[in-house]
Amino acid sequence: MTQSALVVGVTGIVGRALASLLVKEGWQVAGLSRHATTQLGVTPVTADLRDGNGLTRALASIRPSHVFLCTWSRQATEAENIRVNSAMVRAVLDAVRPAGTVRHVGLVTGLKHYLGPFEAYGRGVLPQTPFREDQGRLDVDNFYYAQEDEVFAAAARDGFRWSVHRPHTIIGQAVGNAMNMGTTLAAYATLCRETGRPFHFPGSPVQWHGLTDMTDARLLARHLLWAATTPGAVDQAFNVVNGDIFRWKWMWARIAQWFGLEPAPFTAKNAGGILPLERQMADDAPLWAALAQRRGLVEPDLARLASPWHTDADLGRPIEVVTDMSKSRRLGFTDYQATDDAFFDLFGELRAHRLIP
Repeated sequence: MTQSALVVGVTGIVGRALASLLVKEGWQVAGLSRHATTQLGVTPVTADLRDGNGLTRALASIRPSHVFLCTWSRQATEAENIRVNSAMVRAVLDAVRPAGTVRHVGLVTGLKHYLGPFEAYGRGVLPQTPFREDQGRLDVDNFYYAQEDEVFAAAARDGFRWSVHRPHTIIGQAVGNAMNMGTTLAAYATLCRETGRPFHFPGSPVQWHGLTDMTDARLLARHLLWAATTPGAVDQAFNVVNGDIFRWKWMWARIAQWFGLEPAPFTAKNAGGILPLERQMADDAPLWAALAQRRGLVEPDLARLASPWHTDADLGRPIEVVTDMSKSRRLGFTDYQATDDAFFDLFGELRAHRLIP
């Protein structure tokens, strides 16, 4: 039987990687986004997730066996994040309900499940690491919890199985994505090289010296597919990271080398105060536009490539962030991805698509 998927957020980092994998695996794939995808093998479906009636009309002819929720909408407060993002999940699941074909729903959230929302990031009682799936919810408002609750309620109502996937910071390609550390660092490194500015690590001493991990979008896509097709993995939440750990003081030098840069020293002079990318890149939009014109790049709008606020939030944390994958390993998911290679693959792809010179 041919499997059919609806990938919600198909133009984002996760959705793009997942749709590509599913097409290669022979699935019928419909990709939902506000702007039509041009991805090969994917049937584009355009709708605004905040327009329930329009969404229902757009999905009227789509009969998916699997729904993958790979998107969210950033709002000004966590209360608004909860209201908007839970409503979007509810709207999708309500829209596909009449077809009666959905057997599995996969939801992508993240480590803010353990760290708390951006409003309370790294403040208060810091969670114990490595993060494990059996750690309970924090006693704070969190839109990830609200998204989960919408999936759980719809599953109880409609009888489908589900999985929740909690990646760390995701490495992958997407233009116009709200959270994209890899492309942000590529743009920053390019600007440092072009202008002669020092390539400063923008994070905290804890992140510079401590251990951490990340998630390649391609590995996350394989994890989503695995959970959706493995009987023992249904109705469970999983962490998903690459499988290696590193320190940013090592990774920063690796990234600098790829771009032909010398990393600026992380010394006592700047170790006591973070040098956030939002501040470092605040006036760089005209520089990038001029660079794009001069070097023939396809995206002159720096804001569509870089998300400094998100990179600052991740690299400014006051704790080590390490993620346990034992639950997935015990159930048979053994994929691994070296994180430096994940960055290098992304940088090469960005260059091949003329997004960086």
